[in-house]
Amino acid sequence: MPDTLGRSALWLAAMAVLAACLTAVNLAPGLASLGLDRLLAPVPSDVEAMVMAYSRLPRLCIGLLCGAALGLSGTLFQQVMRNPLASPSTIGVEAGAGFALAAATLYLPGLLGWSRGLVALTGGFAAVALVLMIAGRFRFAPLAVVLGGLVVGFYLSAATTTLALLHEYRLAGLFVWGSGSLSQQDWRPTLELLPRLALAALAAALLARPLVLLQLDEAARGLGLRIALVRAGALAVAVALAGFTVSAVGVIGFLGLAAPSIARAIGARRLASRMVVAPLVGALLLTVTDQALQILTAATGMFLPTGAVTAMLGAPALFLLATRLRAAEPQHGARALVLTRVSSTWLVALLATLAVLALASLVLGRDLGGAWVADLGAGLEPFLAWRLPRMVGALAAGALLAVAGVMLQRLTRNPMASPEVLGVSAGSAFGLMVALFTMSAPGQVALTACAALGAAATLGVLLLGVRRRGLGGNQALLTGVAVAAFLMALLSAVTATGDPRALLLMGWMAGSTYRVDAAGATVAAVLALAMLPALPALARQLEHLSLGMPHARALGIPAERSALLVLCGAGLLTAAATLIVGPLSFVGLMAPHIAKRLGFARCLPQLAAAALLGAGVMVTADLLGRTVHFPWQIPAGLLSALIGAPILLVLLLRPQRRRARQSAREPIRA
Repeated sequence: MPDTLGRSALWLAAMAVLAACLTAVNLAPGLASLGLDRLLAPVPSDVEAMVMAYSRLPRLCIGLLCGAALGLSGTLFQQVMRNPLASPSTIGVEAGAGFALAAATLYLPGLLGWSRGLVALTGGFAAVALVLMIAGRFRFAPLAVVLGGLVVGFYLSAATTTLALLHEYRLAGLFVWGSGSLSQQDWRPTLELLPRLALAALAAALLARPLVLLQLDEAARGLGLRIALVRAGALAVAVALAGFTVSAVGVIGFLGLAAPSIARAIGARRLASRMVVAPLVGALLLTVTDQALQILTAATGMFLPTGAVTAMLGAPALFLLATRLRAAEPQHGARALVLTRVSSTWLVALLATLAVLALASLVLGRDLGGAWVADLGAGLEPFLAWRLPRMVGALAAGALLAVAGVMLQRLTRNPMASPEVLGVSAGSAFGLMVALFTMSAPGQVALTACAALGAAATLGVLLLGVRRRGLGGNQALLTGVAVAAFLMALLSAVTATGDPRALLLMGWMAGSTYRVDAAGATVAAVLALAMLPALPALARQLEHLSLGMPHARALGIPAERSALLVLCGAGLLTAAATLIVGPLSFVGLMAPHIAKRLGFARCLPQLAAAALLGAGVMVTADLLGRTVHFPWQIPAGLLSALIGAPILLVLLLRPQRRRARQSAREPIRA
């Protein structure tokens, strides 16, 4: 498709004018009052000149550099992976860099003094290497690449947050860093970043032509192109761009996904054009956001993280772009993401394992000296009022999220769909935030109702965005990512205000079960038990809907009504579970995939196995969360990612037996 560079130029000019106007409003009064002499040679006693010379001007420059770097990094990732969802965030680069920086701060602080950027690069490259190992099992199918990136990113992000909670004083600045902050104290970070990004940009320019030929696949090999070398070089450049940015200003990862998509939408459809337009879009978008935030902070005194607000501005643009994408069916590599069908004895084994874990969660604990004890008989009775609601709530929440994940994956026919990825969990969190800020003392019923309304509203927005082209393929995912990014950015901005209600919301978002009471556990348990007899009927509906809307209609199924009921049911299950374990447990993504990799390919067995697996993961996370760091607690939502993600990674990396591959005549589509 040819470029429309005139249209691109108009959009860029409009963004540049907006950025210039905001910069003038923010900086021009101070520059005019200072004069050139005071600005070029500020003295320590001249506070106004020092702030302008060593904080505000460097902040402007580093914002331009980081926005451009993330725009170019996302463009390279999307070109190499041939996937519009690829970005430094979805491939796990930023999560890997953040984990490396956190671990180095705690255990090898000397490395940070030697080269902070090299530490971030090492973490980013390690994350990408792990993602490529997973994707290589499935011949680098686009969805396998992004699924591996999401799992690796979830795990490393959860590990980083856990380290921050365990060492809150030493890693206190990690939360601000995780939201992306452009605040500067001198020109040193800018001067260090500039030559690094310049070299990376030069390398990207040299790779532009080979990357265009890369689209020809085997024909490119016939022309003498060394495909593996070109891919490795482009990935190295993309990781370097993202890693240097993360080490300088923290996570502002949404630009890596949004800037290339916006560049393509405004007319830069060829790679060479996108490699110019996307960095400009990223630089201007980040500058507009940061200058507007500085004006807002000066007027109100309210601090908001730049990275979170950038996502709030970019997500609506990405949502509009997603509604215009052509629908594409999920792509599968030569190796399916499932194994063969298994017998029902595995379900019995999973059920028995869950019973053992539930019993252990009730009886195991730590005494005042920190020793492990098993409370039995009369010694257990004082603890039941505390442990039983937590165990029941965690068990029910894990099962509800897992079933909701299967429902969404089957309905959208996309293995990456989940309550978290499609924004349903974020919608529940938004509904809870509304309840906390508009009601004086909301009860459990009111909180559940508001969370359910938030989830339903999110699903409605998702349906509105994809109503013309169906729920399959990348379009629904891109729309869901945009909605989730906007809502989570809004929640991050609210929690940054310091309001006590916002602090309560922030604690809940970590996914801790220590606030679960009998009423909350009862609501979740009733929903989970009511769900059981409906599973066979639900499985039949999902089997028909997973064939696609036209096939379902041909079978006489009211496809639209059935799809709406499935979506609403998934929203209700997610809302109830989100109240207990927060919006970031990712059980809804991991449990269905673990069930499929264990061999539960048919819909009803997958629903049952995923429910048992999700419940088991959450019960284990709750038990470990209250005992491993006694007397402090680790949120179960974080630990569920730390427990479930490695299991899924091992299953994805495990070689498939030849007999299993031969017996599966056709992949079971998610």
